[in-house]
Amino acid sequence: MTEPAWLVETRAAYDAVAEDYARLLPDVVEPPLDRALLTAFAETVGPDRPVLEVGCGTGRVTAHLHRLGLDISGVDLSPGMVAVARRTYPDLRFEVGSLTGLTVPDGSLGGLVSWYSVIHLPPELLPEVFAGFRRVLAPGGHLLLAVKAGDRLDRRKQAYGHPVGYDVYWLSPKWLAAQLSAAGFTVTATTIREPVGAERQPQAFLLAQRPAG
Repeated sequence: MTEPAWLVETRAAYDAVAEDYARLLPDVVEPPLDRALLTAFAETVGPDRPVLEVGCGTGRVTAHLHRLGLDISGVDLSPGMVAVARRTYPDLRFEVGSLTGLTVPDGSLGGLVSWYSVIHLPPELLPEVFAGFRRVLAPGGHLLLAVKAGDRLDRRKQAYGHPVGYDVYWLSPKWLAAQLSAAGFTVTATTIREPVGAERQPQAFLLAQRPAG
């Protein structure tokens, strides 16, 4: 089966930048509000059920959540990113895979993190992706979603010192909340913060739960 262009481009871009991405982004998640949200997620999910980060990149958020006590592993589209993650955090589990086709058993996860990963998908694919997220979460399981807040398409031609070609979608938190609700989630919190440092737009974070019933 022929892979869609967005997937091929995104994989190639992150394979190209993997080493410099790891070098330029700190192991400690910044800014403090982002860390606070990750801490809240970790405390909400707890250590008793497995957690998956989809689009884990070089594994820095996965490792941060592991240090907060979660039984967490990561999956990423880019073999280059996964190779860096495995080398940097050899005690954690990282696999190559796509968030559009998760191979995790139904209802097996206590938590799922998508930290700036759905921003590369055409928005019309997100209802199906969110349905997949709900499928792999156990009843009562929690989702943490981080995105660039807005309503536009940004075509990236340079990233981390490399020529690339891939898309970044800025997404409306209100629209995302509606899509999550339609997929069967209860949205429990939406947080928006202003840009920090080199960021060009506000950032949005949504916490949602698969109902326990």
